[in-house]
Amino acid sequence: MLDYDREADRYDATRGGVPRAGAAARAVLGLVPPTARTLLDIGCGTGLVTERLARTGLSVHGCDASAAMARRAVARVPGGVALGDVRRLPVRDASVDAVTAVWLLHLLPDAGPVIAEAARVLRPGGVLVATVDKDAGHDVGSDIDTVLRPHRSRAHASDRGDLVTDTAAAHGLRPAGGARFTGHGQGRTPQDAAGMLLAGGYRSWFDDGDDGATAERLAAALRALPHQSRRRHDPSYTLLAFRRPGTAPDPHRTETGGRGGAAGARDD
Repeated sequence: MLDYDREADRYDATRGGVPRAGAAARAVLGLVPPTARTLLDIGCGTGLVTERLARTGLSVHGCDASAAMARRAVARVPGGVALGDVRRLPVRDASVDAVTAVWLLHLLPDAGPVIAEAARVLRPGGVLVATVDKDAGHDVGSDIDTVLRPHRSRAHASDRGDLVTDTAAAHGLRPAGGARFTGHGQGRTPQDAAGMLLAGGYRSWFDDGDDGATAERLAAALRALPHQSRRRHDPSYTLLAFRRPGTAPDPHRTETGGRGGAAGARDD
């Protein structure tokens, strides 16, 4: 698993930067009700997406478990970012109009507690917007995918669209649409994909008992591909929205309270 405190300095530069963040923010906003006034971005990372969501006039807050990532987010969204565990949000019940979880659920061993928290803090009529099936979005039919596809299993992916939909339903959230957007600058190179494997990425693809031998073997196959530093096509990410039934958000209610969340480790 990646150490996000150590990754924070290079995160934006290696994850598509502003173009990717802008595409994500536009797609998210297309699924947020026009009556919404408050939005909580959980697992907000460096705040690059959060900042763009805040430019719309929404009252936007962020939460992340990595202190280094949260510090960068605070610089972009002053006064609006908290260090906290997204499984126990520092937010009152039924107090926000939208919760966003962009590139978060796939990192967790179990997305259930996060979805439950989102349902708890949403007002009636509010929505949860989350990326799903992230690893599958990276399959663009390249030679890298030819190497990796036989080993890509959705069985262990906590952000499977069907699983997230079922879990949301169990917490009273109903499907409310979806969208796709391009992960600009995220086209992989063979050398980057090999490095990600060896750093612990793509772990949802392998059985829990895998000792790393598969990753070593796949990394070797990736390093044998031609054009090691040439990026393949950018991925396409999927967003799903889920609505809490009830009256649409009241545009005059804008408070987001706090009930004290414990800081936790961000899994990636």
